[in-house]
Amino acid sequence: MSQNNYTEENIKSLDWKEHIRMRPGMYIGKKGDGSSTDDGIYVLLKEIMDNCMDEFVMGYGKTIDLSVKNQKVIIRDYGRGIPLGKVVDCVSKINTGGKYDTKAFKKAVGLNGVGTKAVNALSEYFKVQSIRDGKTKIVEFNRGSIILDDEIKDSSQRNGTRIMFVPDSEIFSNFKFLDHHISTMIWNYVYLNPGLTIIYNNQKFFSENGLKDLLTSKLETSITYPIIHLMGDDIEVALSHSKSKYGETYFSFVNGQHTTQGGTHQVAFREAIAKTFKEFFNKNFEASDIRQSIVAAVSIKVMEPVFESQTKTKLGSTEMGDSLPTIRTYINEFVKRKLDNFLHKNPEISDIILKKIQQAEKERKDLVGIKKLSRERAKKSSLHNKKLRDCKVHYNDLKKERRLETTLFITEGDSASGSITKARDVYTQAVFSLKGKPLNCYGLTKKVVYENEEFNLLQSALNIENEIENLRYNNIVIATDADVDGMHIRLLIITFFLQFFPDLVKEGHLYILQTPLFRVRNKKETIYCYDNNQKLEAEKKLTGKLEITRFKGLGEISPHEFKNFIGSDIKLDPVLLKNDSEIEALLTFYMGKNTQDRQNFIIDNLRMEKDIIDN
Repeated sequence: MSQNNYTEENIKSLDWKEHIRMRPGMYIGKKGDGSSTDDGIYVLLKEIMDNCMDEFVMGYGKTIDLSVKNQKVIIRDYGRGIPLGKVVDCVSKINTGGKYDTKAFKKAVGLNGVGTKAVNALSEYFKVQSIRDGKTKIVEFNRGSIILDDEIKDSSQRNGTRIMFVPDSEIFSNFKFLDHHISTMIWNYVYLNPGLTIIYNNQKFFSENGLKDLLTSKLETSITYPIIHLMGDDIEVALSHSKSKYGETYFSFVNGQHTTQGGTHQVAFREAIAKTFKEFFNKNFEASDIRQSIVAAVSIKVMEPVFESQTKTKLGSTEMGDSLPTIRTYINEFVKRKLDNFLHKNPEISDIILKKIQQAEKERKDLVGIKKLSRERAKKSSLHNKKLRDCKVHYNDLKKERRLETTLFITEGDSASGSITKARDVYTQAVFSLKGKPLNCYGLTKKVVYENEEFNLLQSALNIENEIENLRYNNIVIATDADVDGMHIRLLIITFFLQFFPDLVKEGHLYILQTPLFRVRNKKETIYCYDNNQKLEAEKKLTGKLEITRFKGLGEISPHEFKNFIGSDIKLDPVLLKNDSEIEALLTFYMGKNTQDRQNFIIDNLRMEKDIIDN
């Protein structure tokens, strides 16, 4: 029996960049390919942008220039600039930075001196330039190692800092920046900071009305009453109820940081809304009835915020700061005072809200009996044995750091689900198997979710019956065949989520799995092709006798091959929505009864397979 010796030689010390590169997940969450908003490349971008924002908040520099072209990012602010003698230290020494001095940065986002260093270590090229009081300093790095340390020179440029970086292709394979995700991030910055201008790829981003503008952009005309906009010291709130029947949507921020996973401030805000409406109407409504279809935003500023991870997506702080009230008390008192005053002054809006709550209450009570039966049915169906092949991350504390990677593949048919089940990563990937085509649920009430076995079991698997925050999988991936039936099933599943759980789509959890249509190979090499153009290129590249396979369905792809398509090189197309008003318009057109309009659209856009092949 071999022995594992534990000696002094086993003890190793890593320098700052080696540790970041070995454990990138500790600093940027999941790596990803750029299809998801929480992928690492956007965390890198945000870390640099957050530094620029801190300068603006402190009163230095009203403009930020951002350029993202292909894989190169350039960010320039017009703040004070890094002190020239400390440029190297600030981007390459952990626990070094100006934010430890709370006099210089009172309510900054990043306080632990890690962000810029993580960007440096995880970039194959990183360049920092500081311009300060007529002088400038430039330093260049390769994967955290200095390749140029220029001397301080004279400069006529405006004060500020310019960062250029290219994410490391060894860490982030096959990645790309999506304009939609970056634009959303930029809009959040300007909504939270009226007076700030961000120029992104020559497009100007600017907001005058803060969170009111944010909700307006998301809702457009799909609200039941004008947006309520409340302002206070270190807090801003905006809210309305949408015309949608279901879901709750929140945009929460701390010191300008978009906390996509909420936290103590969002919990307190939701609690305050329910409590204020109960007291105003003097009725003991259920909190879920009050908040059903609410769309709201809350932004607070606290001293030295504590986040639950380096990616700062969830606030853990309970205090506003030394000698200040708790976050819960502060938000409750603010909402109680300001919202109650607004409701008294605007009785017509109060009446609309009351009717909205009463309608939600009636529908919930109508569903009580049906819910009970549906739970019994789900239990009898042995959900976790038949329909769902779950992943182990939920049951293994050692794998909790991989929660952001949790993925549920929704498939149709035994062969497809069987292949994915055998090829998946059992720690983070789960499979839910549909039986045939699901129901077109457009225009139906939530009653159908509990009466329809497939929808009921899918809802149970996702754990989203009561709260979207209970979602068991960060990524929900629709994996259907690339034929007419598969496309139809895909559309029906998307309709289900948009109709009953729109927040799940709006928060970026829904994706489409892209799998190859063709396999082209000779004796030495195999190329998988996702469209006809790639197939033609593969035929030109490979020599000798070629074997060309057209995959008609997922079930034809062996488990061995499937590992290539759901592993580190997985190709996902996110289902993206710009605002709430898109939902009703999309569902009405594609799933409604406007048969002639849809028929004309199909005829106008139809391309026969022969035409595609000829091209």
